[in-house]
Amino acid sequence: MKTTPPTTPTPDDAALWHDGRLYLADQRILPERAEFLGYDRAAEVATAIRDMVVRGAPAIGVAAAYGVALAGREAYSNAGADWKQAIEADLERLAASRPTAVNLFWAIRRMRDRIARLEASDPSQALLDEALAIHEEDRAANRRIGDLGAELITEPTEIITHCNAGALATGGYGTALGVVRSAHAAGKIQRVYADETRPWMQGARLTAWELMQDGIPVTLQADCAAASLMATGRIGWVIVGSDRIAANGDVANKIGTYGLAVMAKYHGIKVMVAAPTSTVDMAIASGAEIPIEERDPDELLGCGGRRIAPAGCAARNPVFDVTPAALVDAIVTERGVVLNPTTEKMRALMG
Repeated sequence: MKTTPPTTPTPDDAALWHDGRLYLADQRILPERAEFLGYDRAAEVATAIRDMVVRGAPAIGVAAAYGVALAGREAYSNAGADWKQAIEADLERLAASRPTAVNLFWAIRRMRDRIARLEASDPSQALLDEALAIHEEDRAANRRIGDLGAELITEPTEIITHCNAGALATGGYGTALGVVRSAHAAGKIQRVYADETRPWMQGARLTAWELMQDGIPVTLQADCAAASLMATGRIGWVIVGSDRIAANGDVANKIGTYGLAVMAKYHGIKVMVAAPTSTVDMAIASGAEIPIEERDPDELLGCGGRRIAPAGCAARNPVFDVTPAALVDAIVTERGVVLNPTTEKMRALMG
């Protein structure tokens, strides 16, 4: 449902709580328009996550936490002291909205823990306070990630990034683009090459927009152009985010990341994955256990609302791929940096 937004979204406003409502920047229409959509019910938030109004693992987690706060308010209004039973359907609906981004399940688990400690009285303020805390903690984590990642870049260089792991994909500041922001402020980023990231074009629509808003030099390139750029010798790092990191350091990220890491290894270019520890799933041993979301083939068969493939053509549309830990030089989290990740190093990080 569209509403008059409290402000016009900036890159740091993927999600915003204002006057009793959740506002999400509609990332499907950026950069053509910067608009908020307003939400009053958890079911609407689940639909927004599924339809990619909000996307990016940390931002999905933040939106889900606010969705639980809305669910608690509605459950108490409808069921009174029995609200804990009444809220279950909305919690399940939120959990089913996207399968790969582990931050979604992490946020719902944390909100469930808060629910378990509450009495039968109105939970609205307590659940909102927890959601606000999750949001603020993610913003702070991203700034720490940005600073730690920037320290790994030892000299001015050009970098490649894939998809969008900026402020829009998080609670604010960004993961991969948080590193870029911090490194650029330190004079270490000469230029960012943003892969367009088919089929949703998050690199073209969102990453390029964010970097231009911050005055960071950016050049857009087709996904298949990355190898020829790497061959020039100008690229020092590939810096990406993640939707789930397995216990051994395997990384699930936007489709195309795996191929980019393979090309980087061939050209002697380092790969940095920037993500909060809420993205690390120590319950799965390797990336082989990460569920990979497959979306509607029509997303691939057309572009900009126009069909480009022949009628009757089959299409494969996985949203993510898994980059083996052996291709990752550094995983940067708010708790610290893991170089050349292994299961033992990830266990030490997660404590």
